[in-house]
Amino acid sequence: MLVAAARGGEREALEELLRRHYDAIHGLCRRMLGNDADAQDATQQAMVAAVRSIARFDSRSAFGTWLYRIATNACLDELRRRKRRPLVGLPAGEGGASWPAHPGGAEPAAPGGLPGPLAFAPASDPADRAASKVDVDWALGHLPAEFRAAVVLRDMCDLPYEEIAALLGVPIGTVRSRIARARAALAGMLGSEPGNPPPRQSVQSIAPEADGGLPPKVTDHL
Repeated sequence: MLVAAARGGEREALEELLRRHYDAIHGLCRRMLGNDADAQDATQQAMVAAVRSIARFDSRSAFGTWLYRIATNACLDELRRRKRRPLVGLPAGEGGASWPAHPGGAEPAAPGGLPGPLAFAPASDPADRAASKVDVDWALGHLPAEFRAAVVLRDMCDLPYEEIAALLGVPIGTVRSRIARARAALAGMLGSEPGNPPPRQSVQSIAPEADGGLPPKVTDHL
């Protein structure tokens, strides 16, 4: 078994495990952080942390879930660093709100809403697929980190609610509430018309938690 061999110090087994999970971990980091450069850095940090911690992996969770926990912590570290940097947004709009710029220079075209998980019908044109990816990244970037983490872990990583609750260190009811509210906000933002900021009610319906919206690190099983 690869996991047992990796825990026993077999480098080839560990490298194979990390290779199998690399794309999934990078995808998680990409959705959490919104750009390829930071996602690549966080993915590498997660892989290095996994190599250093593999001997302490106790198999109480699946290996992939353990890697998701490490990657989520790496992303939260990066988001904390961002909070300490100056932010540049668009000029204040009506009511004094300031919105981060969309990567393409305009707000995303309406893709028909997002009533459920973070998924779109496959586009036939690669350019359409790329545009949808940017739009979702842009919308996720407006969510407080604790809501973003919950909905990404559920809808992209397909983790059960129970595992997400354990990973984030919150009750399962809190996870369900965050995911439901995040999906509703994303649907509102992705349904906005080109050239307009996301509907204010979509974002304002999700207020960051008292700690600034960044969950604490989860160190169980690391």
